[in-house]
Amino acid sequence: RRLLWRQEGHTAHASFEDANVMVRQALDLYRRVYEELLAVPVVPGYKTEKEKFAGGHSTTTVEAYVPVAGRAIQGATSHHLGQNFGKMFDINYQDEKGESQIVWQTSWGLTTRTIGVMVMVHGDDTGLVLPPKIAPLQAVIVPIVSKKHPLENFSEYCGGIIKSLQDKDIRCKLDDRSIYNPGWKYAHWEQKG
Repeated sequence: RRLLWRQEGHTAHASFEDANVMVRQALDLYRRVYEELLAVPVVPGYKTEKEKFAGGHSTTTVEAYVPVAGRAIQGATSHHLGQNFGKMFDINYQDEKGESQIVWQTSWGLTTRTIGVMVMVHGDDTGLVLPPKIAPLQAVIVPIVSKKHPLENFSEYCGGIIKSLQDKDIRCKLDDRSIYNPGWKYAHWEQKG
């Protein structure tokens, strides 16, 4: 299986403790991506001995709950690889005494699965719901117009709403397309999220 996109990191450290700090920092970064950007609550924890990265010391994970499936899904992992790979591939550093030491390594990553988790948690049969922090548009103004009350009558008012939203850093748009009625526009924007 190929991953379309992967954010991945590898580090080497002088001590078990330093590597462990890196593992926790990476995992916390992934937790923040899920919770603060994607509005998906996750539970950080450890993988079992059978689930951890083969040959590594331990694997931490953030797990998300997908309500429609009634199951949890792995969101991202951060591995403390210990010294096994350093020994296997002769990865050393010179310590303060000038002696050669084997490194303590970490590996951590986040994949396109993150987008899938967000869609499974926030999407529904009506369409995609994007969390506000990542949505290209956070608000769309759809004026109700008619022959008796054309868009020109509302342009200044709608422009004021758009400006006040933009002044609050809300990404917004006025849907002033005259070829569609408001019901069609509502359905269109709801499907887009």
